[in-house]
Amino acid sequence: MKTKTMTATALAGVLAAGGAWAMDDVTLQLKWVTQAQFAGYYVALENGYFEEEGLNVTIRPGGPDIAPPQVIAGGGADVIVEWMPAALAAREAGLPLVNIAQPFASSGMMLTCLADTGITGPEDFPGRTLGVWFFGNEFPFLSWMSTLGIPTEGGPEGVEVLRQGFNVDPLLQRQADCISTMTYNEFWQVIDAGISEDELVTFKYEEQGVATLEDGLWVLEDRLEDPEFVDKMVRFVRASMRGWDWAEENPEEAAMIVLEFDDTGAQTEEHQIRMMREVALLTAGSNGALDPADFERTVETLLAGGSDPVISEHPGDAAWTHVVTDQALN
Repeated sequence: MKTKTMTATALAGVLAAGGAWAMDDVTLQLKWVTQAQFAGYYVALENGYFEEEGLNVTIRPGGPDIAPPQVIAGGGADVIVEWMPAALAAREAGLPLVNIAQPFASSGMMLTCLADTGITGPEDFPGRTLGVWFFGNEFPFLSWMSTLGIPTEGGPEGVEVLRQGFNVDPLLQRQADCISTMTYNEFWQVIDAGISEDELVTFKYEEQGVATLEDGLWVLEDRLEDPEFVDKMVRFVRASMRGWDWAEENPEEAAMIVLEFDDTGAQTEEHQIRMMREVALLTAGSNGALDPADFERTVETLLAGGSDPVISEHPGDAAWTHVVTDQALN
């Protein structure tokens, strides 16, 4: 993976502040592989924003077998990118995660269906097979089905849940009537596979009133008791939001930066530019501070699960804090 040397500006700042070479290490664990979904962090790394804050940041890509909560629980990261449903479920299970910033203001999650199945609305879901991501990504879907009163154990009144891999094969191979997609990624993989938009029916979670917050920054609660750690997170969030602002304003250039850090060679320029433009729609309007109303909306959605909710009780205000963003944004 690409590495960078300290810029002259950053070095001068460090020397002026402390008279010595002193960088604080921060490890960030991503929720998924290197792609424009995380462009703000790669831009902050490439453009020297982290260095200017006196930080030596290591960005660890995720993958299908990597669960960020497990990584931070094992000491493998200082801060993680995680969806709020998975983070709150982990918190209720005993891992005290706390949201310190929320760069994504909107949800990009969708259910994408083939139009020729005859599905035109949620009322057509019973009796169908729906592809669902797991590893913590299933929680928004389960909450949605619970809200609709649709069982997820199959049968004529319920839906058959297909454990979907992180690809669009179930739709292309007609193993499922609908699959999970993101506005910035898998939806376009379906299009690139030769299926036109008018052959698809999409249900955005935002439009269904069951959207939950995605891609927040989470840390372990006890670490916030350490003023030095809080200070590192203030500088990390401040630099990260500079990166997100720059990425929104320069989507093509941001996508190129992401590609420089992708050591798999699996990403394409066209796909990453398109992804960055779609991601910019989700980060637009966020200054990095969590909106308490969005937190409450997410919690209410997760609690609306009948006899089997995603979380069984309200996590309380201890699950998020403005301590970091109040300082980072001033």
